[in-house]
Amino acid sequence: MKTVRLTMAQALVRWLIAQHAELIDGSEAVLFPGVFAIFGHGNVLGLGTALEEHRDSIPVWRGHNEQGMALAAVGYAKATHRRQVGVVTTSIGPGALNLVTAAGVAHANRLPLLLLPGDTFISRAPDPVLQQVEHFDDATATVNDAFRAVSRYFDRITSPEQLMATLPQVARVLTDPADCGPVTLALPQDVQAQAFDFPVALFEPVRHRVPRSRPDRRSVAEAAEVLRSARRPLLVLGGGVRYSGAGACAVAFAERFGLPMTETTAGRTVVPHEHRLHAGPLGVTGSASGNELAGQADVVLAVGTRLQDFTTASWTVFPADVRLITINAARFDAVKRGATALVCDAAEGLDDLRQALTGWSADPSWTGHAEAARQVWDGYITRLRSPSDGLPTYAQVVGVVNDQCGPEDYVVTASGGLPGELIGGWRAKGASTMDVEYGFSCMGYELAGAWGAAMARAEGVVTAILGDGAYLMLNSELFSAAFAGHGFVAVVCDNDGYAVIDRLQRDQGGVAFNNMYSDCRTARALPPPRVDFAASAAALGCSVFPADGLTSLAEQYASARWAVRDGRPAVVTIRTHPSSWTEAGAWWEVGVPETAHREDVETARERLLAGKAGQLRFTERGRTS
Repeated sequence: MKTVRLTMAQALVRWLIAQHAELIDGSEAVLFPGVFAIFGHGNVLGLGTALEEHRDSIPVWRGHNEQGMALAAVGYAKATHRRQVGVVTTSIGPGALNLVTAAGVAHANRLPLLLLPGDTFISRAPDPVLQQVEHFDDATATVNDAFRAVSRYFDRITSPEQLMATLPQVARVLTDPADCGPVTLALPQDVQAQAFDFPVALFEPVRHRVPRSRPDRRSVAEAAEVLRSARRPLLVLGGGVRYSGAGACAVAFAERFGLPMTETTAGRTVVPHEHRLHAGPLGVTGSASGNELAGQADVVLAVGTRLQDFTTASWTVFPADVRLITINAARFDAVKRGATALVCDAAEGLDDLRQALTGWSADPSWTGHAEAARQVWDGYITRLRSPSDGLPTYAQVVGVVNDQCGPEDYVVTASGGLPGELIGGWRAKGASTMDVEYGFSCMGYELAGAWGAAMARAEGVVTAILGDGAYLMLNSELFSAAFAGHGFVAVVCDNDGYAVIDRLQRDQGGVAFNNMYSDCRTARALPPPRVDFAASAAALGCSVFPADGLTSLAEQYASARWAVRDGRPAVVTIRTHPSSWTEAGAWWEVGVPETAHREDVETARERLLAGKAGQLRFTERGRTS
């Protein structure tokens, strides 16, 4: 057996370079298109030296916040529909722990991410080293054990030859749609530098194909029987449809059988907005039209979705007697709520189910409900977008951006009130062109995720729409993107605080407290300062375009779209209304106190209990699993 002597870090980097991926269109690309890195004593000499040796084969991008780098890697994976994976390396201690939030984002959203944090010495000879956290009762524990709760696969490389057993599992998790999620390899700094005679075969090129599993035939027959009994069937399309590349297949399935379609957060923009069977998005941040059809459905076919509470309105959006069929690559998600489960790839499952339904179609009187209901919703959104007096609303800002975006453009947001505005109000012009991080609802994802998307997408303009709170929470990667030469547009909506949480607080009987700046404590005798977002963005290397109204916003956004051609982020700033929202009319369960000093809270608790009375309690219905 031919071998080559390499350090553990050198072997890991050579393996990364050898991995390739088959994209949705059948073409080939590298699986790991680059590494985001902030070096410290825990990784600069081992992994850093190995990356420098191969700097022409695998790009290394310098970030300015470890969480921001990892969120950019998540944005990259989302923009490539899970076909390519970002790699992130940090030193030990705080640098490593800064990755944990991003790992949670990837885990909740079923997105691939490879994290390579440095770790303390396996030898323990110099213990305790700089940044080491000592556990009095467990000498083997380090801060990297915090990743176990937010990793699909975790390993600590304690010897170089361990890579030969670990790396195939790394590739499996990152490319398998059923298990997809973040992988953490903790790399002790002494082991990174240790050498071993690795087999050359470990570094031969490998092309990873995403497996397309077929469903069990008996499950297909059972699902077909349930659908044939339906009078008001509804198709719910989730992110798994996007990652499978099954959007066209799902639309064709709906057309073949006359099924109205709704979308989840991760599935948004899978369906063309104007399609006659498109009922609109589903759930709390969805649309009244999608929720209306869900409330009348007797059979729901949910494809590629984990059925999160914002999609199901805390399980109140469907009727009590609804029958649920799921198509999902992960059995964990497929069997939820006693569903008739097809554990398989979205495209393959829809194709087998199509064949089993030959000769059947939904009642035409039901089919027409989708377009009619969505047109009513479209009218509502159009009215919200219309010019009005006072500060621009989120809906109006989204409308301006939406109007200027084309089919190749891509929009990003996360957390706060903007997901409701984009999920409910965006009118899709291109397929799979939206990234709303609402699985983990990570404030600060917007700018970093847009950087990753801008790196990944060769066509169109990437636009992040975010609030002032998200900007202040994590804006350092604006400079990273400007320095690296990856341009995107960021539209910053300044409404003086955490407006959507203020809304939740007050709607559930509380008083305004610690969310809007006007309700926060300050010891200043004079009025507290305001943030000059344009000046901040300019200082981070961005071009800036301040807007002072809707007409100005349209002009400044158009200029910003043009400006990103120079490879820098372009930041548009605008003051927005703090309490104007798009309303989908769905309920959401939150923890209202049982006892409180305010009568309004007790009233809100009564509303909570009334809402819970409408929650579904699914059973297995006596099926064979």
